[in-house]
Amino acid sequence: MSQIYQSDSKASANKLSAEPSTTPKRQTLLRLLRYLKPYWWALALTVLGFAINAGTEIWIAKLLQYITDAINQGDQSKQNLFPLLIIALFFVRGLGSFLGNYYSALVSRNLVYELRVEVFNKLLRLPSSFYLANPAGTISSKLIFDVEQVTAASTESMKTVLRDGLTVVALLGFLLYSNWRLTLILFLVLPPILWLIRIASKRYLKLSKGIQETMGDVSHITNEVIGGYQVVKNYGGQAYEAERFDKTSKKNLRQGMKVVVTNSINTPAVQLLMAIAMSVVVWLALRPSVINNISAGEFISYIAAAGLLSKPVRSLTDVNQKLQKGIAAGESIFALLDEPEEQDTGVLSSALTGEMKLDNVNLIYPDSTVALRDFTLDIRAGETVALVGRSGAGKSSLVNLLTRTLTTTSGQITLDGMPIEDIKLESLRAQIAMVNQQVVLFNTTVFNNIAYGSLANKSQSDVERAAKDAFAHDFIMKMPNGYQSEIGAEGLQLSGGQRQRLSIARALLKDAPILILDEATSALDNESEHYIQQALDNVMKNRTTLVIAHRLTTIESADRIAVLDAGQIVELGTHTELMQLQGHYAQMYDRDFE
Repeated sequence: MSQIYQSDSKASANKLSAEPSTTPKRQTLLRLLRYLKPYWWALALTVLGFAINAGTEIWIAKLLQYITDAINQGDQSKQNLFPLLIIALFFVRGLGSFLGNYYSALVSRNLVYELRVEVFNKLLRLPSSFYLANPAGTISSKLIFDVEQVTAASTESMKTVLRDGLTVVALLGFLLYSNWRLTLILFLVLPPILWLIRIASKRYLKLSKGIQETMGDVSHITNEVIGGYQVVKNYGGQAYEAERFDKTSKKNLRQGMKVVVTNSINTPAVQLLMAIAMSVVVWLALRPSVINNISAGEFISYIAAAGLLSKPVRSLTDVNQKLQKGIAAGESIFALLDEPEEQDTGVLSSALTGEMKLDNVNLIYPDSTVALRDFTLDIRAGETVALVGRSGAGKSSLVNLLTRTLTTTSGQITLDGMPIEDIKLESLRAQIAMVNQQVVLFNTTVFNNIAYGSLANKSQSDVERAAKDAFAHDFIMKMPNGYQSEIGAEGLQLSGGQRQRLSIARALLKDAPILILDEATSALDNESEHYIQQALDNVMKNRTTLVIAHRLTTIESADRIAVLDAGQIVELGTHTELMQLQGHYAQMYDRDFE
């Protein structure tokens, strides 16, 4: 199937881009916030909790006024009440913090869950072209890394904005109430602060996109090394892979440090502006003409409230970094969610007999490579047709057209007289069993690997019968837990021949009217291949079977053999007929026999 991995009619269109999106940031943020609608009640409790927390900030300043005036007035009863007021203040403060933190976390984790499930379900519906155009590491990085980053935009930032924003509003309200003339001075620094935040926002967004891109590269390299660890070890690739990973990780490190530098400059600059405004306020507040009409307690509470502004303002400045990081991740995820899904305009079809007709089928890839040219072939129901030819002749491309993994450039394919596009994908693929050269197994039990997906309702006896027909039953029963034995990731605890036999057992269990064998016996030793060939000969009866094989001795019994070259059928007939022609097939057979 090498051709399909090289190009596809839609691959270029489905390439996930790391370039900045044209989607406005506000639109991305609003789209993220729509996910929070079901949790409005939790958001309401979050606002209530942080409003209580913000109110306690005012009461800290008021308590300072209370105790100062009590001391100046010598009021012992007020002084005795002060410890109880402090306890009450921090009890209420703790209650507000709990409500705000707990329910904001509840919203945050549910958002991660919903986005992750939606992205995963989207991946299940995307066409093959998407997977051909994007490395597995880039895709998994979106599912794992980007989804977590999104919470920074919608929930972590919301938490900070609510908690510290309400605190700033409450303290400014108190300051305006206490002395509005002095407080207006604080507003003079707002324009330069907003300008700094705007400049930093653009840089945060750009750097966040770079971090996501490099994280995708890190994930991709990791997946490659884990999946191909045997090749890495056998060919001494450790140093090369270590260097490649180190280079990508350093790029990610540099992007992260640029974020740190930006934040390290932006936050102190904002705090410096606030400090300048605060120093002017304090200097004016100490003028006799300003404070001669207020008590010492009122003066201290005003200065304390002004001082309490520093921490929430700093937090609100820092939240910009999280917000831009989350927006960048949101754009990345929404780009994936907006990818066009696999087209399925057909209708459910009753059981097929397996009759196939390919009429002048052409398949041309975007790079102008011609996979199939004017390909015409009629296959009768129940017939076994073998496809042979050198690599790149178009054999695997033809198989992928039959499963609608690829679509024809021109021409038509019909099954039982129905255009293949008119058959619902679910119905089409349910009636095609396939055994590939590259065996795919899952990290679960032997039973679950054979009775996979829509076959999960098959009985134990059905599974065992399929395993026996595939000559897998004996080695399965020697495993610690028989059919309930775990086989490890990708079935690597099994030999190549054992993995192939499980794959064949899965195809036999499906009992589909159309069977496709793509180098199905390539991973088997001679003895296993002999038994498997007997099993395949039995199961191919009354089924339309396409066999792709490089080892020509395995297809001599096929009803017809189609010899492909450059995307066309150059010879067609039985083994005996083709040998008599002394053409392409005879040369290939003699070479294979030698």
